[in-house]
Amino acid sequence: MSDASGTPGAGDAEAEAGTPAEGVRAPRRARRTRTMRESLGSIVLGFELIVVFLGALVLFGLKSLPAAVALGGGAALVILMIVAIALLRYPVGIILGWAVQVIVIAAGLLVPAFYIVGAIFAAMWIYCMIVGGRLDRRDRRAREAAAHPDPETDNESPSGTEKTE
Repeated sequence: MSDASGTPGAGDAEAEAGTPAEGVRAPRRARRTRTMRESLGSIVLGFELIVVFLGALVLFGLKSLPAAVALGGGAALVILMIVAIALLRYPVGIILGWAVQVIVIAAGLLVPAFYIVGAIFAAMWIYCMIVGGRLDRRDRRAREAAAHPDPETDNESPSGTEKTE
């Protein structure tokens, strides 16, 4: 860039150095596609996080448990859920999700209502892990088939009619 007198400005130095000029954005990196298991798991854990947080507040407010147990245990479980959601792309995230389900069900030993909450969310977690895994396998097979078409199983000609041999 030059000012009105034609002398080079600071913009020219940036452009020559290879840094993006003002108003010009660097191209964005392509986002990683999330698996169905990861997406469904994060939905279940996210809703479960809200329910556990509110449940801890209720237990504290009703004085059903000592404050340290109700709020401390609830906070620890909420933090574990946040970590599990963040790590769902890795196997350790799935393991943490299972651990959360066991802990919420085990919380029923302290407050029996958590048996019901834990059973409902554990059932949803199990369903999401099974169906999400099935959909991920199907999608992986479809991508592999598209990348490497098998000429022996391709019974259609380009015109859309079946080949005759």
